[in-house]
This record gives sequence, C-alpha cells and structure tokens, in this order.
Amino acid sequence: MARTTGSHSDITGPKVREAALRLFAQNGFAAVSMRAIASEVGVQAGALYNYTPDKQTLLFNLLSTHMEQLLDASIDDLSQSPIDRLRHFVDFHIRFHADRPDEVFISYMELRNLSADNFSTVEALRRRYEDRLEGILQSGADAGDFVIADTKIATLAVIAMLTGVNTWFHAGGRLTLDEVIAQYWDMVRKAVVAG
Repeated sequence: MARTTGSHSDITGPKVREAALRLFAQNGFAAVSMRAIASEVGVQAGALYNYTPDKQTLLFNLLSTHMEQLLDASIDDLSQSPIDRLRHFVDFHIRFHADRPDEVFISYMELRNLSADNFSTVEALRRRYEDRLEGILQSGADAGDFVIADTKIATLAVIAMLTGVNTWFHAGGRLTLDEVIAQYWDMVRKAVVAG
C-alpha cells in the first residue's frame, strides 16, 4: 500500500509541499531526497508520486507559486504619486516576505537547481515583479521627483535591500516590523528622492 491509511490528497498534497519547502530551506535542494520528504509527511516514498512527478517539479512549483502569489498580492495604484507608490511597494514587499522566510530563502538560493525551462519561467515571473518597481521609479524620474542614474540598477538594489530583511528580522526582536519598515522606507526614500 503506497498511501498511509487516512491520508487524503487535499491534505497530503499541501503537506508534501510544506515538508519540501521546509527541508529545502534547511538542508538545500540537492541534499533532500524524495524519501526524506515522504518520511517528513508520513507516507511511503512511492506515494509522493501521486502529488508530484519528481523533485524538480516540486521545486519549480514552490518557486513559481511564490512568485505568482507575490504578483497577485502586489498592487500599484497608478492614481497615486510616484513617492506614494514607492512607499506602498516598500511596505508591501517587506510585509509579504516577513511571513515567508523559507519561500524567500529557496527563491534565491535554489534557482540554480531549476532546469533551464523552469528557470526561464521563474525568471520571467521575477522580471514582471521587478518591472513593477522599475515602472514606479521611472515615473518618479520622469516627474522630476526621483534622481536615478539607472532605473534597472536602482530596482535591483532596492529589491535586494528589502528582501534582506528576512535574513535578520525576527518578531519579538529589538524592533517591530512597523519600525523596520519605517527605517527601510527612510533609506529607500533618501536613495532616490530628488533634493
């Protein structure tokens, strides 16, 4: 029998993804076997293939789902000023990622383990998200509100800075998330705002 008694696809499928996410973040994609994922979930290794054809597909689904959720949740209100749009982006990016440290970690550290086609798909999703920020920065530069020599470099720098919060922030630490966001907004604003 491949499936543990009492397991159901609507319960076990998400457990497989959660276990893979946790194990990939803790140990790295290459070090995690399908058998280890199955053990974590409490099913036999062969049962995993009811939920994913292979480990590569599982990694791809985790990375692409993270990016799709990020894109779906982010909103850029074009009726706002570029400075307000940028402030909203900073706030949104930090808050969205604060609750997803494992997703953020594997999204950056495990890209190299995707097949070429899967890498291209995830990179396209990442570019769509980066393009949203670059559009905000370009609008601010065009309006004379921002002074930016290269909007692409500024985009990558801001995203790297904001995403870096996940490497050190912990709820219950010295600063609240709101205090962290306020300080990061101040740094981003000073980096791009004219005068």
